[in-house]
Amino acid sequence: MIHTPLSETELLRSLFDCAVSAALPAKALLGRLPKPPKGRTLVLGAGKAAASMALALDAMWPSDQPMSGLVVTRYGHIPAEDSGIGAAARRGSSAPPRIEMVEAAHPVPDQAGVNASQRILGLTKELTSDDLVICLISGGGSSLLTLPAIGLTLEDKKALNQALLKSGANIQEMNCVRKHLSQIKGGRLALACAPAKLICFAISDVPGDDPSVIASGPTVPDPTTCADALAILRKFSVHLPDAVLSALERGELETPKPGNAFKHCAPVELIATPKHSLQAAAELAVSMGLNAYILSDEMEGESSEVAKVHAALAKGAAKLMDEADAQSASHKGNNVFCAFTPPCVILSGGETTVTIPKSDKTCSDQKEGRGGRAGEFCLSLAKELGGHPRIWALAADTDGIDGVESNAGALVRPETLEKAQALGLKTSEFLARHDSFTYFEALGDLVVTGPTFTNVNDFRAILIR
Repeated sequence: MIHTPLSETELLRSLFDCAVSAALPAKALLGRLPKPPKGRTLVLGAGKAAASMALALDAMWPSDQPMSGLVVTRYGHIPAEDSGIGAAARRGSSAPPRIEMVEAAHPVPDQAGVNASQRILGLTKELTSDDLVICLISGGGSSLLTLPAIGLTLEDKKALNQALLKSGANIQEMNCVRKHLSQIKGGRLALACAPAKLICFAISDVPGDDPSVIASGPTVPDPTTCADALAILRKFSVHLPDAVLSALERGELETPKPGNAFKHCAPVELIATPKHSLQAAAELAVSMGLNAYILSDEMEGESSEVAKVHAALAKGAAKLMDEADAQSASHKGNNVFCAFTPPCVILSGGETTVTIPKSDKTCSDQKEGRGGRAGEFCLSLAKELGGHPRIWALAADTDGIDGVESNAGALVRPETLEKAQALGLKTSEFLARHDSFTYFEALGDLVVTGPTFTNVNDFRAILIR
């Protein structure tokens, strides 16, 4: 018996909110800041959480110690002054933030991102060994921190990003290519900051929490090579201008490697990770009377295929409980083993992918689908569950944006397929054209949060009664 007044969907939403809250910079930065330096303090950053990280840092930094800097975040991701995040950072002061915050496009870069990146590099000029640079890095920084390699235009970078996003490449592969085609990512920002001491605080949105992958690692040496980038481009048939391709082949766009050039850099501090957020959600679930199981915080693969695995696990647990109930009712000895014991919630994180075929002829009306990884997961999960009466689910992106739409994700209920059928929605067709947004919008089951001002990537929760 679950001792909670919440409905199933409210319970799932509370777990998602808990996971997001655990990754908010105002909590994550507490007790981590260094002492003010002898010289000046410069703050630089990029990512979907960059503005909220900057506000939290500004609020915690001594008011009598000078600080300046610039961070770039996604459009709409600067917290309002009257929001909880903005108000907390201002501490009731009428003084403006000491760190400038600007916005640019994500996931496909724009000129605003180029301008911000040029300004960020410009701020590193004339730094001394008495100075301190604090870098604030979070997911989304790869697109926002855009400064194309010599010979590459912004239009080339846009086409590259769009091709990689549709290719099915995972985040490690995409960012390997991005690092080699940039003047600021892949450790280059760190080198520009020398000889000042550099400290980087990062919120991880990548499976494995590798700092060299988060936002394409602007402050850390890069272990990947031009040859790796070339192999990825060929694997996914991604086009580049001939001159840039030749430069890669000759190794002229190689990224900085580990060595003395990074001796001014402290190890990256991960202040929030997917694992930490999943653990917070699991603890809340347990407090509600649920058993909680974390599958992994590093799940990758096609969203629709990952959903099939989750559906099999959930249905298996529900079936075993049905069998256990039947044995109990017939007074037989209960010898059924259940890996997941309901009532329970199965949690997972990571970063799945959605591969869009270059010539998709699967749908007669040829409309391009709308939706992201979380919605695709839910659409496939609903199909696989087949309206199971014991199972509910929520999948959402912790930054509040699933792909490029206005929702964070979606909900799956036992009645999802029945409602869709009543509306004339054919689940398989929507899945074939990757149109989860339209499907769940019609059902009224989109999860809409607006920007959360953090980003620890995918969150999935499956509730089994």
